Amino acid sequence: MTNTTHELAQVNIARLKYPLDSAELKDFVDGLDPVNAVADAADGFVWRLQGEEGNATDERAFGDEWILVNMSVWRDTNALTAFMYQGRHRELMARRREFFEHVTEAMAVMWWVPAGERPTVADAEKRLLHLREHGPTPHAFTLRTSFPPEPSA
Repeated sequence: MTNTTHELAQVNIARLKYPLDSAELKDFVDGLDPVNAVADAADGFVWRLQGEEGNATDERAFGDEWILVNMSVWRDTNALTAFMYQGRHRELMARRREFFEHVTEAMAVMWWVPAGERPTVADAEKRLLHLREHGPTPHAFTLRTSFPPEPSA
């Protein structure tokens, strides 16, 4: 059953090990456009945060110049999961420890937004902090512990 009143917002952040223009991040940077193109064409994809370059590498979270932001909106968790675990995205995700610092606190969160609403980085920061403080709830959750949209959300 497709939900037409809500869409799934997600953000994942990562703290860079090296500057974006470094040789160590070349494979990651070179993979951004192809991965974004696959996401844009994926079934259930709605929107993604992007700047003038077509990606979100200029966006930062928590005022930290080393934290990259990846934020998008999807039809539902099934659509997001189908994209995440295939092709080039899966390949880059498998190499994330080469590119990003290992962090023990939650770096990804999901939440429902009214259909057509586009979240901001500030919205994402609040949801991520909520998840870190309270664990998964209908307000901020993970793929492993997700919730359906609340009727009044």
